[in-house]
Amino acid sequence: MMNRNKWMYAVLSGALLLGASAARAQGPGREGPPPPPFGAPMELLGFEGAHNGQVVKGAPFSATAIAETTQTLQDGTLIHRTTQSTFHRDGQGRSRKEVTLSGFGPFAASGKTHTLVMIVDPVAGSRYSLEPERKVARQTPFAERGGKHGGADTDAFEQKMQAHMQAEEASGAVKKESLGTQAINGVNAEGTKITRTIPAGQIGNDKPIQVVVERWYSPDLQIVVKSTRTDPRFGTTAYTVTNLQRAEPAATLFTVPADYAVKQGGPGVHKHGQGWGQHGGPPPPTEGAPAPPPGE
Repeated sequence: MMNRNKWMYAVLSGALLLGASAARAQGPGREGPPPPPFGAPMELLGFEGAHNGQVVKGAPFSATAIAETTQTLQDGTLIHRTTQSTFHRDGQGRSRKEVTLSGFGPFAASGKTHTLVMIVDPVAGSRYSLEPERKVARQTPFAERGGKHGGADTDAFEQKMQAHMQAEEASGAVKKESLGTQAINGVNAEGTKITRTIPAGQIGNDKPIQVVVERWYSPDLQIVVKSTRTDPRFGTTAYTVTNLQRAEPAATLFTVPADYAVKQGGPGVHKHGQGWGQHGGPPPPTEGAPAPPPGE
């Protein structure tokens, strides 16, 4: 169980960093980045358009987000995964996110759900990953995008993603289409349709593969409020933000509970203090969901 817990929190921490870079690459007036470098869409992990390294002040809200992925295999087997996330952000830009997973990774067979809580506090310059089952809070530094200590690694990654996107647009592999503006759950959202074509032979495919994403982004809240991703390799993921309330959340939501033990670094820090956990997450996983680490 310990190894499984470490695996889950490591994967979610890594997805958080990937989601941050992806959202930063999008931003207001920019459209989504290339698909993530592993199988599960970012929406499935509950990170669509949240915690993008940019502190958003004066736009408090609370909401629930649900992502459902359905995949039908060639033999007719149906795979269904659900992620439910709860968001809170206050007027100072502090945020809290609770992600509940089911049908994911090594826990899929058990039928149980597992929850991870993340708190980002730009006022204190810290972020926390809470492990409710163990009552542990893992603390890592937070630096605002563009700040003094602010993320040279993620800035470089963002630049590479933008360059990659521009090259794919120039080659015709990626096409973008505006869907206009519409009100979704009480907020105005700008829609974009992105079609990415994977040419025949690029990943061993004998025919071109098309991945289509429709994304509705709220410039006011600076989050994605609705999206649909259709990928013949991984199925269809529908992501929707619901129960959106524009009130100031309770301040206690952004503090670590008194009965939690606070530990420095992510779950991947080893005894010499060197490793990905020092920076809040693992290196990006490769194509396909990663397997749990061997026993320790």
